[in-house]
Amino acid sequence: MNYLGIDYGERKIGLSVSPGKLAEPHRVIRYTDEESVFEEIVKLIKEEEIDEVVVGLSEGEMMERSKRFGQKIALEVGVKVEFVDETLSTHDAQIMTIESGMKRKKRKNLEDAFAATIILQRYLDGLKN
Repeated sequence: MNYLGIDYGERKIGLSVSPGKLAEPHRVIRYTDEESVFEEIVKLIKEEEIDEVVVGLSEGEMMERSKRFGQKIALEVGVKVEFVDETLSTHDAQIMTIESGMKRKKRKNLEDAFAATIILQRYLDGLKN
């Protein structure tokens, strides 16, 4: 199975992919128009032959926006979408990239992709084989 992890934000979306049990950072998409970023993600889902999408959920209004975004993917693309708690994923991503010795500029550019990786990996670790 191929998985896509999404760390949804108002201006940036972090993406992570996994062809099995190990999630990897993919990229960060910066956007101003949600429809255009949605089209990019649909294209990625088709290109990578994604079977399941995992969307991180925060709190409050962002949780509702993330849910709507994930539900739109499920309806329009027809892939299974799961939602998982993303509490501390960005914080954990920051620590992980600092400990790896990654330069500050690169860390800031990829922070959301690493957060998506943590979200997806938490989901994968919880799957039963």
